[in-house]
Amino acid sequence: MKILPFGIYLGLFLIFSACKTSKDLGKLPTKTSNGNYQAVIEIPAGTNKKIEYHKTQKKFLVDQRDGKDRIINFLPYPGNYGFIPSTFSDPRKGGDGDAVDVLVLGESQKTGSIIEIIPIAVLKLIDENEFDYKVIAIPAQIKDQIINVENYKTFSSNYPEAIKILESWFTYYDKSQVLEIKGWGDEADAILEIENWISKP
Repeated sequence: MKILPFGIYLGLFLIFSACKTSKDLGKLPTKTSNGNYQAVIEIPAGTNKKIEYHKTQKKFLVDQRDGKDRIINFLPYPGNYGFIPSTFSDPRKGGDGDAVDVLVLGESQKTGSIIEIIPIAVLKLIDENEFDYKVIAIPAQIKDQIINVENYKTFSSNYPEAIKILESWFTYYDKSQVLEIKGWGDEADAILEIENWISKP
């Protein structure tokens, strides 16, 4: 058997590695072929590192504040936090310049997971005069669901305590920010929030 020089092995490794990381998760379709919305998970439920997906580097990194990893010095994330791909909350229209935020209520998912979701509500926040709405969703797969809800009505009637927890968490998790809660919207409002910010090709 002929042994190839080390440089060739190294070159092949780098080529295959580049292929694995070349996909831009921010440009995935907003919906799947069966009509469900998609979410890219940045921060697993039950953790407290502020992880963000960087489009230019095409990887997940811990957000930095004052040169240090940004750790949420509060209770950990109450759900899987991430974004809806191929959306952009345009600052010229009052958005925050990022993709639409989503909190998926379910068991912890790994950073980088791409899951199908059903939007059930939207928590309307104002952060320094910018809209900072959070779509609240559940996994589309029944086997992955942990709460029995179909829409905002069943969520608010069956789990009013969860709504209070989410309001408190988003209000107090970051002491350097002053967030104002403007109320809740139902599943139709959540879908409208996503559809309004879908990036045009």
